[in-house]
Formats: sequence, C-alpha cells, structure tokens
Amino acid sequence: MYPLTIGLAIENRELWEQAQSCLAGLPFRVTVEHQDVGDLSNLLDRLERMRPDVVLIDISNWKEPLEGLVTSIHKAVGGDTMIVAVNNTADADSILSAMRAGVNEYLYPPLAEPLRKALEKRSAERSRRSAAGTKGTGKSFGILSAKGGCGATTLACHVAAELGRQGQKVLLADLDLDAGMIAFLTKTKSVYSILDAVNNIHRLDISYWKALVSNGIPGVEIVSSPPTLASKQQPRDDQIRHVIAFARPHYDCVVADLGRSLCRIAMAALEEIDEVCVTTTLEVPALHQAKQIVQMLLDSGYGKNRIRMVLNRAPKRLDIAAGELEKMLGVPIFSMIPNDYPELYETYAEGRLLNRNSELSREIAKFAWKLAGIEEDKQAAPKKRFGLW
Repeated sequence: MYPLTIGLAIENRELWEQAQSCLAGLPFRVTVEHQDVGDLSNLLDRLERMRPDVVLIDISNWKEPLEGLVTSIHKAVGGDTMIVAVNNTADADSILSAMRAGVNEYLYPPLAEPLRKALEKRSAERSRRSAAGTKGTGKSFGILSAKGGCGATTLACHVAAELGRQGQKVLLADLDLDAGMIAFLTKTKSVYSILDAVNNIHRLDISYWKALVSNGIPGVEIVSSPPTLASKQQPRDDQIRHVIAFARPHYDCVVADLGRSLCRIAMAALEEIDEVCVTTTLEVPALHQAKQIVQMLLDSGYGKNRIRMVLNRAPKRLDIAAGELEKMLGVPIFSMIPNDYPELYETYAEGRLLNRNSELSREIAKFAWKLAGIEEDKQAAPKKRFGLW
C-alpha cells in the first residue's frame, strides 16, 4: 500500500475511539491528533506543518458553514488532501451539505469498515498515480544543510557537474530562496529564476522552460534562485511542487539545493523528490539540527530509506565511532566527504569549481556515483563515434 499519513481532528469520544481502533490495524501513520475542533487556528497550524494525506474532521458540533472549514483545510495542506467528514448521525441533509462543501467522504458509526475501505481506496489511487508519475521520469535528489555553512550548495553544484560528466542530462535547481548561491558559484548569466517559472505556471511548457534555464556547466542546465530582494515574494507549496513535477520528465537527474534546515519551501519540494541528502558537519549544533531534521522527516511520513545522511568536512579520524553517530542521528551515514578547506577556498577565489583531479573532487564524485547508482568501475568514458575494428 501507498504509505498514507493521517490527521485526526475529532472531539466526539465515541468517534475518536472508533477511528483510533480502525487505524491501529492499518499500515498508515497518524501525524496529527487534535481533539478540539473549535481551536481551528491551532489545528490549521498543525495540519500545515505536518501536511497529512488524509484529514478526518469531526463535524458533529460544527455550527458554521462547512465550505469555509473545507477551504481552510485545503489552504493549509493542499488541494490534493483527502478530507473525510465524520459525524454521529446519518442524517441525509448533513450528508448532502458535507458533500456540497467539498469533503471526499462522509462517515458515521460504526466507522471501522467504511473508514478502512476509504483509506485503502485512497492508498491504491496514490500508488497508481505514483507509478504513472515516475514512469519515464528522472531521479530527483534534494541536498539540505542541517544549518548554515554545512556545504549543501557546494555538494549540489559538484554532484550535478559530475553527473553531467557521466553523460546524464541534469537539472541543478536552486530552491534556497533566501540565500541561494548556485548562480554565483556556477557563474550563470541567466536573468531568470525559479520564481519566473512559479509565476508563469499557466504558460509553463518546454519552450518557455528552456528560456529560463542556463547552461553554466557542461551537461547541466541551471535554474537559479532570485536575487535576495526579489525573493520576498514567497511561492505557494503547490506551485513549487508543480514546477518540479513539470521539470522531472525532461532530465535524467534533478539535483535541488534545498538551503538550510527544513523550511516550508523544502518541505513542499520533498513531495516531488526521491531522496534527500541531509548534510551535516561534526559540530555539535549541526549534529543537533541534523537529528531534528531526520525526526521531522520521519514524523511527516518521509520514508527512512529515502534519507541520506552526509557527513561533510569529515576528519581523517573521527573522535566518535561511526556506529554511535548513526545511533544518535537515527539513520545510517550514507557518505563522508573529507575536509579540504584550502583547496575549496582557492577554487572559489578563482571563480571556478573544483579541479576534477583534486582529492576532494574525487570523493564528491564517488558520492555522486553512489547517489545515482553508477558503479565506480563503470563510470562514463569518452566514446568513440566510429569503430571499424
């Protein structure tokens, strides 16, 4: 089954117990539990933060028009979320009113069987949609810094460049709308940014997209973040997801710089990203933030097998055993990138990326191959165009 996340907003004790009893026997994760529907502001804040796939809302004591409630929930979690109204009555007028308001299902006691069927149906729909959406679609990776200065942008640029060398068609997307540095590091000259795509979703096609991206690295197309002052206009979550979903089928790999920590934009983007690389250093604040990020991802329903922990600027000898570090962070360490600050400083001072023959560049290349599933002994080599013998 598709791993749905569930939000419960139920006051009625009987409805609450029946819903909990049903969900206990299903392979779905409850991410929001709220028993005061009247406290709507707090409920909407929690729903927006956790973004469950399904919301069960108790309407037994709701006195206001349901259209406003349904609209508020969709604004908080997105229009694709399934809203299930639960009530202690099967009154025909209540059912008709709820369906007209836009709820997907109306359920009343006993809840167990109809709720199970509704959730299993939704799970099957999501599975089919996921399978159809990934067919012919390139892989997508997000690179996220546990905190500022952990090197996510450096890794994103060099991973994209290496995959481009391996014959992949790569998109490097800067989704750090607060302090995006990809345009600076890659010396791209495009005057357009990801916000131009967001603001023109109604006309977004491949010809328009080609006008937005630049080719600052061989084999890599780049869509940068806007200048800092322009980024005050924050896109909606669904707009970010739409742009990534549009771009993915046109590339073998999408590498997205998600900036620092788990901001709203990063959370929205992760719904269209296959794997996220949480980049940390051995600094205590960075490790603390990395642990918090992993827990938030798991709580939101993001699969543990999709989280890649990257230890950047790793010393040759760790003061802590790798096993202890993994136990603390909650996920295995996917890759360790060595520290070579002088080489990196010289590289950026000269306005270029790392020399491919440097030790640091080779280690990042290995990380890129591992991430993309490229075997080290089968990395791309120059191909002869003609071979008669």
